[in-house]
Amino acid sequence: MMGGDIIETFLNEARDLLEQLEAALLDLEKRPNDRELVNTTFRALHTLKGSGGMFGPPAMAAFAHELENAFEKVRQDHAPVTPALVSLLLQSADQIRKLLFEADGDHSAESTRLAKALIAEVDGAPAAAGSSPAAAQPAAAPPVSAMARRFRIALRLERSALAFGTNPLALLDELRDLGPLTVAADVSQLPPIEDLVPTDLHLGWTILLDTAAPRSAIDDVFIFVDGPDAVVIEEIDADASVAPAPAAAAAPAPVAAAPAVVAAALKAEAPKPAAAKADAAKAEAPEAKGQDARAEAHVRVSASRLDMLLDQVGELVIAQARLSALARNRHDPVLTTVAEEIERLSADLRDSAMGMRMVPIEQLFGRYRRVVRDLSSDLGKEIDLTFTGEETELDKTVLDRLGDPLVHIIRNSIDHGIESAERRASAGKSKRGSLRLGARQAGTEVVITIDDDGAGLNRERILEKAIASGIVAEGTVPTDREIDELIFHPGLSTAAAVSNLSGRGVGMDVVKRTINELHGSIDIDTRPGEGTRFTLRLPLTLAIIDGLQVAVGETQCILPLTSVEECVELSAVESRASAGRNFVDIRGTLVPLLWMDDVFGTPNRGTIVVVTESDTGKLGVVVDQVVGQHQTVIKPLSPLHARTPGLVGSTILGDGSVALILDVNPLARHAAQPRLDARVAA
Repeated sequence: MMGGDIIETFLNEARDLLEQLEAALLDLEKRPNDRELVNTTFRALHTLKGSGGMFGPPAMAAFAHELENAFEKVRQDHAPVTPALVSLLLQSADQIRKLLFEADGDHSAESTRLAKALIAEVDGAPAAAGSSPAAAQPAAAPPVSAMARRFRIALRLERSALAFGTNPLALLDELRDLGPLTVAADVSQLPPIEDLVPTDLHLGWTILLDTAAPRSAIDDVFIFVDGPDAVVIEEIDADASVAPAPAAAAAPAPVAAAPAVVAAALKAEAPKPAAAKADAAKAEAPEAKGQDARAEAHVRVSASRLDMLLDQVGELVIAQARLSALARNRHDPVLTTVAEEIERLSADLRDSAMGMRMVPIEQLFGRYRRVVRDLSSDLGKEIDLTFTGEETELDKTVLDRLGDPLVHIIRNSIDHGIESAERRASAGKSKRGSLRLGARQAGTEVVITIDDDGAGLNRERILEKAIASGIVAEGTVPTDREIDELIFHPGLSTAAAVSNLSGRGVGMDVVKRTINELHGSIDIDTRPGEGTRFTLRLPLTLAIIDGLQVAVGETQCILPLTSVEECVELSAVESRASAGRNFVDIRGTLVPLLWMDDVFGTPNRGTIVVVTESDTGKLGVVVDQVVGQHQTVIKPLSPLHARTPGLVGSTILGDGSVALILDVNPLARHAAQPRLDARVAA
C-alpha cells in the first residue's frame, strides 16, 4: 500500500491541477481561439488522468480519461470551444473533486450524465446510451491501417524517475492506445544485485509503434517526461524491427499495473526539485538547472510545519531581546558584539520564516472568477470582474480565513447591489455590471476593497427590516453609518424571499465576526444609485513585526515601525488647537495629536511626538519616552482585552515584562473626533 504522505501529496497536486484547469477554462470561455489555453487545458486533464491512474480512485481516473478524450477533439480542431462546453467542463472539474474528496459517495450517475453530455457537445450528436466512465476500461489497440507509420522510440528515464512517481508502464499503456507496439528492455546499465537500489531506475526500452496517429500524439504521451535525451522518437521503414537489447533477449515487456516501487513517491509528471537530483543536475545544461531552481522555489511544505518554525523563531527573537538587554546592562564589549551578531542573524531568520508564509493575494482573488461566473449566470446578470493589486502579499493564515467572508460580500454585491440589465438600462447605466476587487499594502496592514457599480444600499429598506425585527426601536433615528452597519447584524436580511443565495439573514454577520477575529476592520461606503464599496483592513501578518518601543508612564508600548515616520520633541514644534483638537505644525504640515496620557490615564504629559502614517493621514502620538527599535513577536491578548480598539496584541520584552502593541488606525480615528476637554501644550 502507498503511504499516507504519498496520497496527501497526490491530493494536494490534484487541488492545484483543478485550480489550473478551472482558471484555463474561464479564460478559454472569453478567448475560445487561444491555442495556448487549449493546450493548457489539455495538459491539466492529461496530468489528472495520469496521476489519477496511479494514485487516485479508479472512478476518478476513468472519468478524467473520458474528459481527455472529449477535449482531444477540441485540441485537434474537430470541435469548437462553446460556452456550453466550458460549462460542462467546469461541472466535470467539480465532479472530479467529488470523486477525489467524497470517494465514499455514489457519483457514477452524475459521471455518466456528464460524459454523455460532453460527447454530445463535441460530436454534435447524442452519446451512446450505455457508456459509463466509471466502468471504462483501457481502450484496445486500434488496428493497423494502410496509412499507419512505424516509429522507433528510445526511452531511458532518469535514475530518480521512480522516486518522483513517473510510471514507465503507464507510458507504455498510453502508447498501446495509439497502435500495436513491440517493446524490448535494455538492461545494459543494470548493476550487480548487491549494488541494486530498489527505488532507482536502471532499465531502458526500445519501442516499435505502428500507428495512424500524428507524431504530435506520440509527443503528448511524453509531455511530462523530463531529462536530456530521455525520449528519442524517429520515423523508420515499415519493415524495421526492434534492435536486440544488450545482455538480454528482446522480449515484449508486459504492461501491467504499477508495482509498489514505481509508486515510491507522487511527483508524477511534475518538475523535479534540484536538491533531489543533484547528480543529474551536474550534467545538465544551464537552462535545465534554472528550471530546477524554479521548481525548488515551489517545494510544498505543510502549513503546520511553517507555523511550528515561526513559533520557534518567535521564541528565538524573545531570547535574543533578553541577550541584548543583558549585554547593555553588563557593558561588556565582547558580549555586546555577540549580541549584535545574534540580533542580525535572528532578524534574517525571522524575515526568511515570514517570507515563507507570505503568499500573493492573487491566489485568493483567482477563486472568485468561478463564483462570479456562476452567480451571474444563475441571476441572469452580465458582470465584468476586474482585479488590481493581485501581487500584494498577505500571511497565509490570514489569507485562508478570508475566503468565506469575501464570498459573502461578493454574493451580496451581485445579488442585492448590481441591478438587472433592464433596471440598469432604465437608469442610464451599461447593461453589464462591474465588480472590482483590489488590494494594497498600507504600513502593517493590507487593504482589500470590493466595489460594485450597483444601486447602493437601500437604507430605508434596511431600517424598515431592522425595526420590524426588533433590532432597532421604533422611532429611533440612526445615522447613515449606523444603518449601514445593520447589515452585519445576525438575522437581518432585506431579501424579499429565501433563495439559494440569500434571505436567511446569515452571511454578513459571519464576515464581521471573522474580520474582528483577525484583528481587522470593515467599512462601508455606499452611494445611492452609484454603488457600494466594502473596505477591509487586515494585519499584514499575525506573527512578528518590527516595532518602535515607547513608554507612556510606566506602560511600555510598541508602535509598528512601518507606520512611523519620525520622532520630534514637542517643545521644538508649534502647538495649536482647532475645533477642539490639538495639532502641531511640522514643517508647514498640521499634524493632529493623540495624547497617550489621556488614553492610559497617566498623570504626566508626554514630551515626544511620534509622527505616524494612518489611513486618515498623519497622526502625532505623544509619549513620554522613545526606547528604541524592537523585534516584536505578536502574542494574543486575553479575552477581556481582545476587542479593545487600538490594541493589536502584546509582546514580551527582554526583561520579561509585557508591552502592548498599538494599532495606529483606530487610534487615528479616535484622535479625529472633536474633544471638549482638549488641552494645548504650553
